[in-house]
Amino acid sequence: MNGLLTDLYELTMSAGYFEAGISNQVATFELSIRRLPDRRNFVVAAGLPQVVEYLLGFRFASEEIDYLRSLPQFARASASFFERLHDLRFAGDLFAVPEGTPLFAGEPVLNVRAPIIEAQIPETYLLATIGFQTLIATKAARVAQAAGGRAVVEFGTRRAHTPEAGVLAGRAAYIGGCIGTSNTLTGFRAGIPVYGTAAHSWVLAFPSELEAQRRLQELLGPNTVYLIDTYDTVEGARIAASLGRPLWGVRLDSGDLIEFSRAVRRILDDAGLPDAKIMASGDLNEYKIREIVAAGAPIDAFGVGAELATSADAPALGVIYKLVEIDGRYTAKLSPGKVTLPGAKQIYRFPDHDLVALAQENVPTPGAEPLLRPVIFHGRLLEPLPDAKTARARCAGSLERLPEAHRSLESAAPYPVEYSPGIGALIESARPHA
Repeated sequence: MNGLLTDLYELTMSAGYFEAGISNQVATFELSIRRLPDRRNFVVAAGLPQVVEYLLGFRFASEEIDYLRSLPQFARASASFFERLHDLRFAGDLFAVPEGTPLFAGEPVLNVRAPIIEAQIPETYLLATIGFQTLIATKAARVAQAAGGRAVVEFGTRRAHTPEAGVLAGRAAYIGGCIGTSNTLTGFRAGIPVYGTAAHSWVLAFPSELEAQRRLQELLGPNTVYLIDTYDTVEGARIAASLGRPLWGVRLDSGDLIEFSRAVRRILDDAGLPDAKIMASGDLNEYKIREIVAAGAPIDAFGVGAELATSADAPALGVIYKLVEIDGRYTAKLSPGKVTLPGAKQIYRFPDHDLVALAQENVPTPGAEPLLRPVIFHGRLLEPLPDAKTARARCAGSLERLPEAHRSLESAAPYPVEYSPGIGALIESARPHA
């Protein structure tokens, strides 16, 4: 019962298609990346499981249809249209790039082929879920790159725009390169590692910091991570060191992380705890982490929250969902600055460039990987989707093969994306007839 999770105009257009007698014409819509956010040289595709879940569960409940009947925009819609909504299910096809795939401007993430009424209504949901999760996976890839091999944990649900956004962000961040998340529901749903330390409230709840840390150690044993900056960071480190093993390490959450980490490292080493680790958190992003790493600070892991779970410096992605074919006719938007390319497409990934071609076009592609793959056919999932761990491995391997300039945190020249001759030849044919 997710039919209403869409913009009103998707539904009014659907009513119009029905009344015009074209609602069953097969259409192909393509979700693609119009432009990359600032200082992004790539994005990491994420969100496909939610797309599949939405499409396979798509339907209207009776009370939702009654609500639509009450709206003035549907006053002229026939009773037959609402009967069509009652029976509406997604029976079309979905093609998509695997999660964890780096993509560039102008490239399709997925395409939907179905009777136009079935393909039109999902636009809002698909743009929202792909756009958000792709942003978070991309931000995580940048943070992990800055960390230079040190572990990064996603900590951001409490700063996410909704609790559910936090759940999705945790999974997307894992795909992008985080080792896990603090969100336990994400861990349960996605089967990814979860991590946690303790809050300042834990320390404040006990008469002394020593008792708070001792009680934590009794509970968590080798998983103990002491938060040591509630009162005095250096003294907190001394207290943690005095308790000895078992422990994982300590967390710094404020102050000069570079200098504090050095002081804390000395205290731990002097106490015979050279294997105890130091985690840092507190308003971190890729640039702050890069600075910490460049300074040689002895920090082993980072917890990144708000900046990651909201993609704070690039909170929106320029994804679009456009009609590219209907009833055997190619279509394209030709307005200045927003031109779209006609026809369902395929991306061929070569070692040093991408080629975007028509899906049915016969182009030479030796050594190339076709990226868009069939996921749903005639309303049925073809096979289980790869899990988050597989998507994470794909992301890491793909980014490793990118030129260093495109893995930089700063803007680089656009990655080479070429277009086949067949696409250009179709643009003129897509113009409307007089």
